[in-house]
Amino acid sequence: MRPAHFALAVLVAAVWGANFTVVEIGLGHFPPLLFSALRFLTAALPAVFLVGRPKVAWKWIVAVGLVLGVAKFGLLFVGMDAGMPAGLSSLVLQIQAVFTAAIAFAVLGERPGRLRLFGMAVALAGIGVAAVDEGTSGPLGAFALVVAAAVCFGASNVLTRKAAPPDSLNFMVWVSTVPVLPLLALSLLTEGPSRDYDALRALDWQGAGTVVYVAWVTTVLGFGAWGRLLHRYPASTVAPFALLVPVFGMSSAALFLGEPISGLRWCAAALLVGGVALTSLAPARAAAGPPPPVPAPAPVHPLDSPPSQPVRTGS
Repeated sequence: MRPAHFALAVLVAAVWGANFTVVEIGLGHFPPLLFSALRFLTAALPAVFLVGRPKVAWKWIVAVGLVLGVAKFGLLFVGMDAGMPAGLSSLVLQIQAVFTAAIAFAVLGERPGRLRLFGMAVALAGIGVAAVDEGTSGPLGAFALVVAAAVCFGASNVLTRKAAPPDSLNFMVWVSTVPVLPLLALSLLTEGPSRDYDALRALDWQGAGTVVYVAWVTTVLGFGAWGRLLHRYPASTVAPFALLVPVFGMSSAALFLGEPISGLRWCAAALLVGGVALTSLAPARAAAGPPPPVPAPAPVHPLDSPPSQPVRTGS
């Protein structure tokens, strides 16, 4: 990899890691579901008029939009709003690699080899250590919401694998149009019109800046740069850079939010990152029987952090 592209990959990981800190700041300005809806609305407009028509069937756009946009990000933002620290959220969300591998086995018949199974066990041990750490300092319910978000992240990875979009940026921009109305409806029902109205009426430059960052910087620019790297280099070369996301996530939260990083959290980080690396980069074994037609590799679709590679040969 050329030095400029190496630097770009690290920069994208840093942007995605810092995104959790920005989300934490944004949650001080907006209710979580309204914030998520504004994020997708800003990511979709005006980009949807610039990327051309969708290049995959609408059923995949709607499915990924609901699972990734509504379920995954709804749970993540609500969990963080309920007290899950930004740095720990960036770490725990990486367990999506294990859920992706498990769902890919159930749906696509991709059998994990021994190395991948070992990686899954190591990553789950990291989640256990993180849960113990959070149980002594924060609400376990919020922790469970972020784990549930990781399950939805894994499901969206497999749906994207099935969709096999030929243009990853086009796909994600159109996916971003789907969650807006469901998230707004859920916000009105659960957070209340008065709370939403008060948040919008009190909008200031900091609040607007958080929406722009999570929508345009992490989604449009970050995703576009990552897609460019994946088109230029093998996915197995690009994928390991995604493991830097929780490193930047925890560091930025400690630096800008003052979040402490305990010894248990460092231990959880080592287990999770190591386990995710094994789970993501170890090859999957094909299902028994005649091999199905292989679609084009599904592109990474990170909005807060990138999915790893258990469902394809490369992140």
